[in-house]
Amino acid sequence: MQLPQSIDAVQQMLDEQNYVCGRALATVVFLSLKLGRPLFLEGEAGVGKTEIAKALAAGLDRRLIRLQCYEGLDASSAVYEWNFAAQMIAIRTAEAAGGADRAALQAELFSDDFLVRRPLLQAMQPDEQGRAPVLLIDELDRTDEPFEAFLLEALSDFQVTIPELGTIKAAEPPIVILTSNRTREVHDALKRRCLYHWVDYPDFAREVDILNARAPAASDQLSREVVAFVQSLRTEDLFKKPGVAETIDWANCLLALDVVTLSPEVIADTLGAILKYQDDIARLQGSEAKRILDQAKASLEPV
Repeated sequence: MQLPQSIDAVQQMLDEQNYVCGRALATVVFLSLKLGRPLFLEGEAGVGKTEIAKALAAGLDRRLIRLQCYEGLDASSAVYEWNFAAQMIAIRTAEAAGGADRAALQAELFSDDFLVRRPLLQAMQPDEQGRAPVLLIDELDRTDEPFEAFLLEALSDFQVTIPELGTIKAAEPPIVILTSNRTREVHDALKRRCLYHWVDYPDFAREVDILNARAPAASDQLSREVVAFVQSLRTEDLFKKPGVAETIDWANCLLALDVVTLSPEVIADTLGAILKYQDDIARLQGSEAKRILDQAKASLEPV
């Protein structure tokens, strides 16, 4: 499948994957594809940063390769490692056969047959149709500066070096999406390699559209009430404000319970779908949930 040739084509492609985005985000995605630049998406957890990589991969019919970042992630874990167990079996088999050529054995042990490809190395290789994959480097802010420095070099040349095999370079650079929840600042040098976009919470109309796409069984009235309540929640002093992912999860929970309209009792029973910290849940017990619900319903215009 060819890359979209306009911003409108990007929006249409993402819409076909049930990903609703504004023109600003569609523009930066289009430019990233057109210019072959990595795209750095920053924003609160649950606003759809990871989902856009999934939607792009599906819309473009490309492999999605995900590197989930974590504290202590190093280059070897992200690029490759050797299958030590298989190497030991090969050594013992050669010893049992007797008189194996050491040089030949070493060459065999450090060949492609024993190489375990991790996400960055996988991303350097095209699929069977010769197309570059979509590489998602998720939650980069969880890693540390040494890994950032390595990633800076890898994204500059789209090549990695394996001492035993040499340098492997991508025939076609992958489509790279990096995400950050901004738990810490990512170094400017890495950001400069990328196009940047802050993914914010959607406004009321767009969040309703998202909910209609992701939970189509919900009635229009219930969808509007859910979005209005969640958006009111985001104005409260919470430890972790609910993201769009929580809005969708909550709507699906309400559908499973055959809920037609929100009530303080229903909210109290299902708070665990939208709030993930006990202090936040405790804050909404009693009259607080009713106050916010009344505020949310008052903000809704008649359909």
